[in-house]
Amino acid sequence: MPLADREELGRMTALDPDLAARLKRDPAGLLPAVVQQYDSGEVLMLAWMDDEALRRTLSTRRATYWSRSREQYWIKGETSGHHQYVKSVSLDCDGDTLLVRVDQVGPACHTGTRTCFTDELLAEKAEYAEKEDEL
Repeated sequence: MPLADREELGRMTALDPDLAARLKRDPAGLLPAVVQQYDSGEVLMLAWMDDEALRRTLSTRRATYWSRSREQYWIKGETSGHHQYVKSVSLDCDGDTLLVRVDQVGPACHTGTRTCFTDELLAEKAEYAEKEDEL
């Protein structure tokens, strides 16, 4: 769905205007949403939201995102059964990133893993410090 159509839909369903005014969107009208397990703090995934996805998420407490590849809204778990029940949504200090704290049912990643962040690129600080001592 083109940005103009999504903007029209947003006007019809209306995210709170005060909140909408605080959002700093990318040129496609999207904000990154960092998704975190509410009780452990584990980062599960990164997704994208526009005003309508945010409005749906806030009103239903079911995580709803905008798929950039399929160009449509999707509710996490709608087809997989791996639902995200939203506990809180926060806006960062710059207004350009959302933090969505959820109760994740099943894997968060489409690959079947608990989190999408499984490929560690830098060792933890303790392991890194040990390697520095060896130098």
